[in-house]
Parts: sequence; structure tokens; C-alpha cells
Amino acid sequence: MPYLIDGHNLIAQLPDIDIDDPNDEAKLVNKLKGFAARAKKKCTVIFDGGLPGGHSSMSTQGVTVSFAAAQHSSADDLIKRRISNIKDAPNWTLVSSDRELLNHARSHRMKQMTSVQFAQLLNQRSAKEETRGEEIHPAISADEIDELFDAFGGERDE
Repeated sequence: MPYLIDGHNLIAQLPDIDIDDPNDEAKLVNKLKGFAARAKKKCTVIFDGGLPGGHSSMSTQGVTVSFAAAQHSSADDLIKRRISNIKDAPNWTLVSSDRELLNHARSHRMKQMTSVQFAQLLNQRSAKEETRGEEIHPAISADEIDELFDAFGGERDE
């Protein structure tokens, strides 16, 4: 099930990306690349305000990135057009909190997920990845070490 994502709408819900950051789009795309690889899902993300607009070189096999041309259209316009043109819309999920977009998706039988819900999904996966990479250092007492040396033999360096 691929995702169609309202980019700036999602960024506004992520605690670790600031909408005023000049690299906010790239940061979201990197997060989505990780998500797409782990979840084995495809994502199409559309942002406002691209110069000149259109398909972005940030796109990969798992994440397609597009920008609405700064003065000719908006991300909302592009998303509506995409929804209308997707032949298998019921197999897609729109990620946005824009009610007009959610209603448009619903009218095409596309699944919907709010940006808040998807942000939680992204953050859950990120938290799992972070804890998976942590080293575990169990505390072992001197008595437990002595017991292990006694049980398995060997000499202990003091």
C-alpha cells in the first residue's frame, strides 16, 4: 500500500524537524527513505514552493519527491490531481490533516491517515531503531564474576 504524503503538513507534526529549517524537506525525505525501506512501502511526497517545481532529484526507488511550482500551483492542487488520476486509489493512503484533501481522498475511496498519526508511526519506528542500536552493559557484581571463574575455571587478573 503506497502513501501519498502532504509534505509540509507532515513536517509541522514532527518534533525533530522545524518547518523554518531550510533543509526541512530533505530531512523529511531522509526519514521517509528509512521508513520506506523498513516497511517495504513506497511513498510519494509533495511539497509547496519548488523552483521550478516538478519531480525532484531527492527521489529514490522507494520515495518519489515532487514540488509544486512556486507561482503556478500548490501542493494541495497537485495532491488532488494525483488522487483523481490514481487508478488503484483504494490501495493508496493519503497522509494529510487538510480536511479538503482527506474528503477528496475519501470520495475516491482512498484510505486516509492524519499527519499526526503518520508522525507517530514514523517516530515509533525511529525509537525502535535507536534502541536496537544501543549497547547493553549489564552490571555484574564482583561476587558474580568470582562465581563464573570458579564455575569455568581460569585465573582472574586482579
